[in-house]
Amino acid sequence: MVDIAQQAAIHPAPAADATTARVPLIAIDPGQWRALAQRAIEPNGYYLPGWELAVSATARGRTEASALPAFDGSSTRLIGLMPVIPLWRAVKIPLPALVSAHPYGTLCSPLIDRDAPIEAATRLLQQARGAGAHALVLNDVALDGAAMTALKQVLDRDGLKPRVLSSYVRASLDATQDDETLLREALGTKKLKELRRQRHRLEEHGPVSFDVARRPDEIGPALETFLQLEASGWKGKRGTSLVQHAGDATFIRRAVPTLAETAQCEIIMLRAGTTPIAAGIVLRHQDRAFFFKLGIDERFAKYSPGVQLTLELTRHLCADPAIASADSTASADHPMINPIWRGRFAIGDVLIPLRRHDPVVTLIHGALLGRNAAHEAARRVVRRLRTSAKTTPPPAR
Repeated sequence: MVDIAQQAAIHPAPAADATTARVPLIAIDPGQWRALAQRAIEPNGYYLPGWELAVSATARGRTEASALPAFDGSSTRLIGLMPVIPLWRAVKIPLPALVSAHPYGTLCSPLIDRDAPIEAATRLLQQARGAGAHALVLNDVALDGAAMTALKQVLDRDGLKPRVLSSYVRASLDATQDDETLLREALGTKKLKELRRQRHRLEEHGPVSFDVARRPDEIGPALETFLQLEASGWKGKRGTSLVQHAGDATFIRRAVPTLAETAQCEIIMLRAGTTPIAAGIVLRHQDRAFFFKLGIDERFAKYSPGVQLTLELTRHLCADPAIASADSTASADHPMINPIWRGRFAIGDVLIPLRRHDPVVTLIHGALLGRNAAHEAARRVVRRLRTSAKTTPPPAR
């Protein structure tokens, strides 16, 4: 594979061009970045500077991202931004491609200026070529989103076609609807009645309240409560909760207060009396919300605390005229949120060729498909083992 990679370095970009084409993420002027985010053609709360800079600084396995910046003709106005890392670093494939930097949330749609989408997309692809890449791999992008549409238009103009490597459909919320009508149509009268019954039983532990922490002075304590709840459940048992890893804990403790200063992050919480039983982190960018993570106190599991919190979040977002939609950022077929948020949109990993008739892109495509097939086979084995463990009776004593 190394020999192939060496042969694939056809017409590499001059060192000076590569240096200016791809720059450290921290080299991007934060004021320009924030201004671009306000004008972005497609919201992405995970590529806001306050979030992605914190991820890139300390988050486990996600540090030191670079950026492909696109400027207008005057070279003074930032009109596009794509955080990236080399393909080798992302998936250990030694071929000349760049991959969208993973911002912890499952959305990597680049920031593209709505006032100049074609120019921005054109210049982003030029920057990738200038950095020596033969392809871009955009993971977790909205396949029918405005950012991908702009990129497709430029690729079509240049006689290039993107290739979808994998895709799935995930849940979203149309927050312009009446909340109670939406919930009734999604869950049905019988299920809502059962959830109300559970909530009434929960009130035996104290009055049930739903709170939203927004201000910088209140969001810090709310975040610590969330981190404790997340670590107390199954994520803590698996060792995947944020607070269990120093880099992740540092990232989230930096990102949440930073975004709260610009009203782009809030922490929602459900309490029974004074006891927090569920909490979640929600990002906000333009007219869209992003449900990042959820933590629950599993001692109250029989009352469906995660569902109860999501019902309150649904009402909260539908009542907010500034929010038109919400991205669950959940996996496909998520058992908790899919029945509640019935909107759907396609998310996928996309390979973008940067040159016509480039044999190197074929190598990259084949390597990525082979890797995906191996990972899917491994996941099937894990699922079978877990199913077997659940169904196998315990040994006789």
